[in-house]
Amino acid sequence: MKSIACIHTVYSVIEDFTNRLRVLGDVKIHTIYDDFLVTDPAETGKFSSVNHQRLRLDMQAAALTGADIIVVSCSTLSPSVRLLRPEFNVPVVAIDDAMVREAVQKGTKIGLLATANSTVKPSHSALLAAAQAAGKDVDIRILCNEEAIRALKGGNRAKHDELILEMAAQMKDRDVLVLAQASMALMEAKVAEATGIPTISSPDRCIEQIREILEG
Repeated sequence: MKSIACIHTVYSVIEDFTNRLRVLGDVKIHTIYDDFLVTDPAETGKFSSVNHQRLRLDMQAAALTGADIIVVSCSTLSPSVRLLRPEFNVPVVAIDDAMVREAVQKGTKIGLLATANSTVKPSHSALLAAAQAAGKDVDIRILCNEEAIRALKGGNRAKHDELILEMAAQMKDRDVLVLAQASMALMEAKVAEATGIPTISSPDRCIEQIREILEG
């Protein structure tokens, strides 16, 4: 049986992402939950060397499960994930790897929606890197509303969703909308319907990337 070790930083993502992984069939799933890796950058405004080292330790712990693949579900961590990848003998997937590649394929005017400031810079950088790899110039417009993530953490999903739709309504001129965080994924269809703009989030695309790796 194949096994997957996941590192999560937002509690509400764990159940949703685990359920998505079940579509891969009979797989063993190990979960590490480390909210400090997202709450500390949110408070300090940076992903510090201490955060980087903590993520390394989490990834080492994930590898010690004997997993066939390690998945990190938080976009804030993605730049460090990409730096740490070469240290591991198993595939390491960042949640937004596949999403940013698809975004730059869909258009040059990209709207990036986020609910945590700590995610904005990593997601923006990832989109630029994907565009460079594809040989494209992109125009990225960013909107972030941290009140939404606070509402979600406080159990007010309706408020969270309402604020995301308000941000999306301000992106009418974009070719594609990107929902920066996995916690926003349940809004993908609603945002696309409300705006008429192709909208993408990371979890489903990440699952397909995992499937390809496991079957490869």
